[in-house]
Amino acid sequence: MARKIVITSGKGGVGKTTVTANLGIALAGMGVRVVLVDIDFGLNNLDVVMGVENKIVYDLLDIIEGRCRAKQALVQDNEKKNLFILPSGSVKSSSQISGQQIKLIIENISPMFDYVLIDCPAGIDVGFHRAVSCADEAIVVATPSLPSLRDADKVLAVLASYKPDFIGLVVNRARGDLIMSDKMMMPSDIQALLKTDIIGVLPEEDAVFLSSGYSLPKRSDSYRAYKMLAMNVHKHTKKIFDVTYKYSGFFGSIRRSIKKSI
Repeated sequence: MARKIVITSGKGGVGKTTVTANLGIALAGMGVRVVLVDIDFGLNNLDVVMGVENKIVYDLLDIIEGRCRAKQALVQDNEKKNLFILPSGSVKSSSQISGQQIKLIIENISPMFDYVLIDCPAGIDVGFHRAVSCADEAIVVATPSLPSLRDADKVLAVLASYKPDFIGLVVNRARGDLIMSDKMMMPSDIQALLKTDIIGVLPEEDAVFLSSGYSLPKRSDSYRAYKMLAMNVHKHTKKIFDVTYKYSGFFGSIRRSIKKSI
């Protein structure tokens, strides 16, 4: 049976969908079978991030309303044959869609996969509860900004009431130059503040923005960071990417100065 992991955040715009997509790609690169499920009805864009929007015939709404079977709505990734996407339907109001309906769909497809990654709407409204109720584990995505961390703290408190098997924290868009200049919180400080284990630190990098619909370049820092995150998820290791490595020492101080002047 697949591990069902919901990926959520307190604040919108922290890169939750991008994390879902690239984590799925990294896990699939390890040879396991992965499906990405978009439960963000209305703002659904996981298919766009994955570059499969033109391949969609059916979506979650079609399954719920009986127009197709769950297996028919699965869309295979363009590059990795063991990676699939279950797209969300675009609706004005999703209040009539219950967590139980989504849970039954996920339970129906989970025997086909090793991982079900659930892209959850931001915040703690009905969409959050609908997504979290379908998962056994949770990953909270936050950026090193105070508004994001405060909202992540609220999400973590609500998540605890569901008693998932595991809750991990991913720090996204971390900048090594700002951390070394004491202008951004260190991951260790964020972990202490939120009292949650960090399972991944992802750098702010142009490669992520440019990779929409494609895999990250293998020479990019982001590729290495996501590979570490996937390994931590898959094997429960604790190796974290060091976003400060470029900015330490003499040459690092020069890089910080150049970055600051841009």
